[in-house]
Amino acid sequence: MAAPPAKPVLITGASGNLGRALARGLAERGWTLRLTDIAPFPDPLPQRARFERMDLAEGVDLLHFAEGCGAILHFGGISSDHPFNTVLGPNIQGLYHVYEAARRERARVVFASSNHAIGFHERPGQANDRLEANCAFRPDSFYGLSKAYGELMGRLYWDKHGVENVNLRIGSCFPEPTEARMLSTWLSYADLVRLCEAAVTAPRTGHCVIWGCSDNPASFWGRDHRDRIGWQPQDSAEAWRERVGGLTSGNPVTERYQGGGYTAQGYSRDEPSGRDAFALD
Repeated sequence: MAAPPAKPVLITGASGNLGRALARGLAERGWTLRLTDIAPFPDPLPQRARFERMDLAEGVDLLHFAEGCGAILHFGGISSDHPFNTVLGPNIQGLYHVYEAARRERARVVFASSNHAIGFHERPGQANDRLEANCAFRPDSFYGLSKAYGELMGRLYWDKHGVENVNLRIGSCFPEPTEARMLSTWLSYADLVRLCEAAVTAPRTGHCVIWGCSDNPASFWGRDHRDRIGWQPQDSAEAWRERVGGLTSGNPVTERYQGGGYTAQGYSRDEPSGRDAFALD
């Protein structure tokens, strides 16, 4: 376990399931935390933590709250698919305010990206077919599109301002897997906390992408930049294979693509798009 960071760490989206898990786990490691969300914080406030309720689309409050912070764990915003106008404020404007705060404070950003930024890549047929972190974006929803935008915002702020950022393409972060797809995509809460700890405390990260899943033999995903932060997951979805391995959707679109059910929502093609992101059908 690494020593706590010298400066406070800000967590946006602190009242959500993942934000609460991070607040609890990092507080137990002795971190000084600043927590924010548009919703009230539902748990007892951890030691060395303060909470302020705010809307990420209103940037001035966030800029003030981030003063003196060494890192921002950006888990705020809309966390599932919604119409574009709903996603726009929290996930696009809010993200800009986070990066402006990071630029001003010379802070590192750990961005909760998502597998839905690449959800229209087909599922691999074998282990050596796994997707690598430098693959083309293929978002499966307006939510996934906002996550691709977020990774590109990190690229811009690294190239133009030197703001380090670690983009976590989170798979399915729940207490346990609940269906067959999660045997490939599941990320345990404990692995998430260890991942964020490593992302904040690594000496240098630059701009990088890490697949946010536990040590799942059936993972869809291959090489990434985890060596930069020294993280290796310790949990695995395999313990749930007998229980959930047969639980599939029955929808051919859902089962074809890595993004699962998000790909099938509002789907109107007659034939699937090509495996090559830029090829004609």
